[in-house]
Amino acid sequence: MSEADEPRSVLVTGGNRGIGRAIAEAFVANGDRVAVTTRSGGAPDGALDVRCDITDAAQVDAAFAQIEEAHGPVEVLVANAGITADTLLLRMSDDDWSSVLDTNLTGSFRLAKRASKGMLRLRRGRIVFISSVVGLTGSAGQVNYAASKSGLVGMARSIARELGSRSITANVVAPGFIETDMTGVLTDEQKAAILAQVPLGRYGAVDEIAETVLWLTGPGAAYVTGAVIPVDGGLGMGH
Repeated sequence: MSEADEPRSVLVTGGNRGIGRAIAEAFVANGDRVAVTTRSGGAPDGALDVRCDITDAAQVDAAFAQIEEAHGPVEVLVANAGITADTLLLRMSDDDWSSVLDTNLTGSFRLAKRASKGMLRLRRGRIVFISSVVGLTGSAGQVNYAASKSGLVGMARSIARELGSRSITANVVAPGFIETDMTGVLTDEQKAAILAQVPLGRYGAVDEIAETVLWLTGPGAAYVTGAVIPVDGGLGMGH
Protein backbone atom coordinates (compact mmCIF):
# COMPACT_ATOMS: atom_id res chain seq x y z
CA MET A 1 0.00 0.00 0.00
CA SER A 2 1.16 3.58 0.42
CA GLU A 3 3.54 5.29 2.81
CA ALA A 4 1.03 5.40 5.67
CA ASP A 5 -0.92 2.32 4.53
CA GLU A 6 -3.81 4.66 3.73
CA PRO A 7 -5.55 4.82 0.36
CA ARG A 8 -4.24 7.80 -1.60
CA SER A 9 -6.03 10.14 -3.97
CA VAL A 10 -4.53 9.28 -7.38
CA LEU A 11 -5.14 10.93 -10.76
CA VAL A 12 -4.17 9.23 -14.03
CA THR A 13 -4.80 11.19 -17.23
CA GLY A 14 -5.66 9.36 -20.43
CA GLY A 15 -6.59 6.31 -18.38
CA ASN A 16 -9.19 4.74 -20.65
CA ARG A 17 -6.83 2.61 -22.77
CA GLY A 18 -3.31 1.35 -23.23
CA ILE A 19 -0.62 2.36 -20.76
CA GLY A 20 -2.85 4.79 -18.87
CA ARG A 21 -5.54 2.19 -18.25
CA ALA A 22 -2.98 -0.33 -16.98
CA ILE A 23 -1.57 2.29 -14.60
CA ALA A 24 -5.04 3.19 -13.30
CA GLU A 25 -5.92 -0.48 -12.80
CA ALA A 26 -2.69 -1.05 -10.87
CA PHE A 27 -3.53 1.78 -8.45
CA VAL A 28 -7.09 0.46 -8.03
CA ALA A 29 -5.67 -2.98 -7.22
CA ASN A 30 -3.31 -1.29 -4.75
CA GLY A 31 -6.33 -0.01 -2.84
CA ASP A 32 -5.97 3.66 -3.75
CA ARG A 33 -8.78 6.09 -4.62
CA VAL A 34 -8.26 6.51 -8.35
CA ALA A 35 -9.63 9.15 -10.71
CA VAL A 36 -9.15 8.91 -14.46
CA THR A 37 -9.55 11.77 -16.91
CA THR A 38 -10.46 11.12 -20.53
CA ARG A 39 -12.03 13.16 -23.30
CA SER A 40 -14.59 10.48 -24.16
CA GLY A 41 -15.08 8.35 -21.04
CA GLY A 42 -14.31 4.70 -20.39
CA ALA A 43 -12.44 4.61 -17.07
CA PRO A 44 -11.62 1.15 -15.70
CA ASP A 45 -13.81 -0.44 -13.03
CA GLY A 46 -13.31 1.06 -9.59
CA ALA A 47 -12.04 4.42 -10.88
CA LEU A 48 -13.83 7.77 -10.90
CA ASP A 49 -14.58 8.66 -14.55
CA VAL A 50 -13.86 12.37 -15.14
CA ARG A 51 -14.28 14.06 -18.52
CA CYS A 52 -11.49 16.52 -19.21
CA ASP A 53 -9.65 17.97 -22.19
CA ILE A 54 -6.25 18.84 -20.74
CA THR A 55 -5.72 21.51 -23.40
CA ASP A 56 -8.47 23.54 -21.68
CA ALA A 57 -7.32 25.15 -18.42
CA ALA A 58 -10.91 25.62 -17.17
CA GLN A 59 -11.67 21.92 -17.71
CA VAL A 60 -8.51 20.95 -15.83
CA ASP A 61 -9.55 23.12 -12.88
CA ALA A 62 -13.08 21.69 -12.91
CA ALA A 63 -11.72 18.12 -13.05
CA PHE A 64 -9.53 18.71 -10.00
CA ALA A 65 -12.47 20.22 -8.11
CA GLN A 66 -14.55 17.10 -8.89
CA ILE A 67 -11.74 14.76 -7.83
CA GLU A 68 -10.99 16.71 -4.64
CA GLU A 69 -14.65 16.56 -3.64
CA ALA A 70 -14.81 12.79 -4.20
CA HIS A 71 -11.35 11.64 -3.08
CA GLY A 72 -9.61 14.56 -1.38
CA PRO A 73 -6.55 16.44 -2.68
CA VAL A 74 -4.58 14.62 -5.38
CA GLU A 75 -1.51 13.05 -3.76
CA VAL A 76 -0.27 11.16 -6.84
CA LEU A 77 -0.45 12.63 -10.34
CA VAL A 78 0.39 10.48 -13.37
CA ALA A 79 0.41 12.70 -16.46
CA ASN A 80 -0.04 10.14 -19.22
CA ALA A 81 -2.45 11.65 -21.76
CA GLY A 82 -0.79 12.24 -25.09
CA ILE A 83 -1.33 12.37 -28.84
CA THR A 84 0.75 11.97 -32.00
CA ALA A 85 0.62 13.69 -35.39
CA ASP A 86 3.54 12.06 -37.18
CA THR A 87 4.94 13.43 -40.42
CA LEU A 88 8.28 14.51 -41.82
CA LEU A 89 9.60 17.91 -40.81
CA LEU A 90 9.03 19.60 -44.18
CA ARG A 91 5.43 18.39 -44.26
CA MET A 92 4.70 19.20 -40.61
CA SER A 93 2.12 21.98 -40.30
CA ASP A 94 2.00 24.53 -37.50
CA ASP A 95 -1.13 22.74 -36.28
CA ASP A 96 0.65 19.36 -36.28
CA TRP A 97 3.26 20.98 -34.04
CA SER A 98 1.06 23.03 -31.74
CA SER A 99 -1.62 20.39 -31.14
CA VAL A 100 0.94 17.81 -30.00
CA LEU A 101 2.87 20.28 -27.83
CA ASP A 102 -0.31 21.69 -26.29
CA THR A 103 -1.57 18.26 -25.26
CA ASN A 104 1.64 16.44 -24.34
CA LEU A 105 3.72 19.24 -22.81
CA THR A 106 1.50 22.20 -21.96
CA GLY A 107 -1.29 19.88 -20.79
CA SER A 108 1.15 18.19 -18.42
CA PHE A 109 2.25 21.62 -17.15
CA ARG A 110 -1.37 22.56 -16.40
CA LEU A 111 -1.89 19.31 -14.50
CA ALA A 112 1.32 19.62 -12.46
CA LYS A 113 0.61 23.25 -11.59
CA ARG A 114 -2.92 22.49 -10.39
CA ALA A 115 -1.92 19.31 -8.52
CA SER A 116 0.98 21.03 -6.76
CA LYS A 117 -1.39 23.40 -4.94
CA GLY A 118 -2.90 20.56 -2.95
CA MET A 119 0.42 18.77 -2.57
CA LEU A 120 2.06 21.87 -1.08
CA ARG A 121 -0.69 22.06 1.53
CA LEU A 122 -0.28 18.36 2.31
CA ARG A 123 3.52 18.72 2.29
CA ARG A 124 3.83 15.54 0.24
CA GLY A 125 3.15 14.35 -3.27
CA ARG A 126 4.32 12.31 -6.25
CA ILE A 127 4.28 13.54 -9.84
CA VAL A 128 5.10 11.14 -12.68
CA PHE A 129 5.26 12.21 -16.32
CA ILE A 130 4.94 9.49 -18.95
CA SER A 131 7.49 10.39 -21.62
CA SER A 132 8.95 8.10 -24.31
CA VAL A 133 12.26 6.65 -25.43
CA VAL A 134 11.68 8.84 -28.52
CA GLY A 135 12.04 11.94 -26.33
CA LEU A 136 15.59 10.86 -25.55
CA THR A 137 16.77 9.24 -28.80
CA GLY A 138 14.72 11.17 -31.37
CA SER A 139 12.72 9.61 -34.18
CA ALA A 140 12.35 10.51 -37.85
CA GLY A 141 8.84 11.77 -38.54
CA GLN A 142 8.22 12.66 -34.89
CA VAL A 143 9.86 16.06 -34.41
CA ASN A 144 6.77 17.37 -32.60
CA TYR A 145 6.21 14.26 -30.45
CA ALA A 146 9.88 13.89 -29.52
CA ALA A 147 10.13 17.58 -28.57
CA SER A 148 7.04 17.30 -26.37
CA LYS A 149 8.28 14.16 -24.63
CA SER A 150 11.79 15.56 -24.17
CA GLY A 151 10.31 18.72 -22.66
CA LEU A 152 8.75 16.65 -19.87
CA VAL A 153 12.24 15.80 -18.63
CA GLY A 154 13.26 19.44 -18.15
CA MET A 155 9.90 20.19 -16.57
CA ALA A 156 10.12 17.28 -14.11
CA ARG A 157 13.65 18.18 -13.06
CA SER A 158 12.73 21.83 -12.50
CA ILE A 159 9.68 20.82 -10.44
CA ALA A 160 11.86 18.38 -8.47
CA ARG A 161 14.15 21.28 -7.52
CA GLU A 162 11.30 23.69 -6.73
CA LEU A 163 9.12 21.39 -4.64
CA GLY A 164 11.57 18.88 -3.16
CA SER A 165 11.75 20.68 0.19
CA ARG A 166 8.03 19.91 0.65
CA SER A 167 8.51 16.15 0.14
CA ILE A 168 7.10 16.32 -3.39
CA THR A 169 8.93 14.22 -5.98
CA ALA A 170 8.77 14.62 -9.77
CA ASN A 171 9.99 11.85 -12.06
CA VAL A 172 9.72 10.63 -15.64
CA VAL A 173 9.00 7.16 -16.98
CA ALA A 174 10.17 6.67 -20.58
CA PRO A 175 8.51 3.64 -22.19
CA GLY A 176 9.94 2.04 -25.29
CA PHE A 177 7.83 0.04 -27.74
CA ILE A 178 4.89 -1.28 -25.76
CA GLU A 179 2.15 -3.63 -26.99
CA THR A 180 -0.81 -1.21 -27.37
CA ASP A 181 -3.32 -0.03 -29.98
CA MET A 182 -0.71 2.51 -31.13
CA THR A 183 1.88 -0.16 -31.99
CA GLY A 184 -0.81 -2.53 -33.31
CA VAL A 185 -1.07 -0.53 -36.54
CA LEU A 186 2.57 -1.22 -37.51
CA THR A 187 3.33 -3.61 -40.37
CA ASP A 188 5.19 -6.87 -39.76
CA GLU A 189 8.25 -5.35 -41.46
CA GLN A 190 8.15 -2.31 -39.16
CA LYS A 191 7.77 -4.53 -36.10
CA ALA A 192 10.71 -6.70 -37.15
CA ALA A 193 12.90 -3.61 -37.67
CA ILE A 194 12.01 -2.28 -34.24
CA LEU A 195 12.58 -5.57 -32.44
CA ALA A 196 16.00 -5.89 -34.08
CA GLN A 197 17.02 -2.76 -32.12
CA VAL A 198 15.69 -3.95 -28.76
CA PRO A 199 18.25 -6.00 -26.79
CA LEU A 200 15.50 -7.94 -25.01
CA GLY A 201 14.00 -8.80 -28.41
CA ARG A 202 10.35 -8.17 -27.54
CA TYR A 203 7.80 -5.46 -27.02
CA GLY A 204 7.07 -4.35 -23.48
CA ALA A 205 3.72 -4.98 -21.79
CA VAL A 206 1.56 -2.20 -20.38
CA ASP A 207 1.72 -3.91 -16.98
CA GLU A 208 5.51 -3.41 -16.95
CA ILE A 209 5.00 0.36 -17.22
CA ALA A 210 2.30 0.26 -14.55
CA GLU A 211 4.52 -1.63 -12.10
CA THR A 212 7.29 0.94 -12.59
CA VAL A 213 4.90 3.82 -11.89
CA LEU A 214 3.54 2.02 -8.82
CA TRP A 215 7.07 1.62 -7.45
CA LEU A 216 8.00 5.22 -8.26
CA THR A 217 5.01 6.53 -6.28
CA GLY A 218 5.42 4.11 -3.39
CA PRO A 219 7.47 4.20 -0.18
CA GLY A 220 10.47 2.48 -1.77
CA ALA A 221 11.07 5.44 -4.08
CA ALA A 222 10.73 8.23 -1.53
CA TYR A 223 14.32 9.36 -2.21
CA VAL A 224 14.01 9.25 -6.01
CA THR A 225 13.30 12.58 -7.71
CA GLY A 226 14.31 14.23 -10.96
CA ALA A 227 14.94 10.78 -12.44
CA VAL A 228 14.19 9.38 -15.88
CA ILE A 229 13.36 5.67 -15.65
CA PRO A 230 13.56 3.92 -19.03
CA VAL A 231 11.31 0.89 -19.50
CA ASP A 232 12.36 0.09 -23.04
CA GLY A 233 14.06 -3.31 -23.17
CA GLY A 234 17.41 -1.58 -23.54
CA LEU A 235 16.48 0.34 -26.69
CA GLY A 236 17.64 3.73 -25.39
CA MET A 237 20.51 2.54 -23.19
CA GLY A 238 20.15 5.52 -20.86
CA HIS A 239 19.83 8.17 -23.56
